[in-house]
Amino acid sequence: MAAYTHNTAEQADRMPDLHFRLMSLAFRVRDRIRPPGRLLVEIRIREGMTVVDYGCGPGSYVKEASGLVGAAGTVYAVDVHELAVEAVSRRARKEGLANVVPVRAKGYDSGLPDAVADLAYALDMFHMVENQKAFLAELHRITKPDGILILDDGHQPREKTRRALLDSGLWTIEAETGEYLRCRPLSGNTPTE
Repeated sequence: MAAYTHNTAEQADRMPDLHFRLMSLAFRVRDRIRPPGRLLVEIRIREGMTVVDYGCGPGSYVKEASGLVGAAGTVYAVDVHELAVEAVSRRARKEGLANVVPVRAKGYDSGLPDAVADLAYALDMFHMVENQKAFLAELHRITKPDGILILDDGHQPREKTRRALLDSGLWTIEAETGEYLRCRPLSGNTPTE
């Protein structure tokens, strides 16, 4: 089992393998009680979109997202954990999700092209991100200028999430619900350290 260390950006947000496996089990139970499809319809994923599921974990949302974007769309399932990428790859093969592309991020670099996402979402994971400013900068880089970011708080107070978004100087909050914030990239801004 790999150690949970914070020595490099690549390891900063990676949970131990055992924790990942336990989380995956908990998510399977959660998804039976509260199927994830409702949220994806609510955030307005449409046919033909390019969607980024950032922090995809075991892939709770990939099947529904794949169906919503259809054959003309793409779902990039991005995670720093190799077990997440393996789980999503298995699920995509098993369920014939040809438009799902698993991607292993290296630290805060997803490896995705600039301005690729019509919509990016990061659900139930933002509280685990050590360098939220760097993470938000990467989301800004990969989101189209007219794109959308859906971000939930995870297990941190809403005010901390709002402050991170606004302090980044890269995002504006378009709307809030009890579950998530709907954000737009600020144009002309580039990440600052």
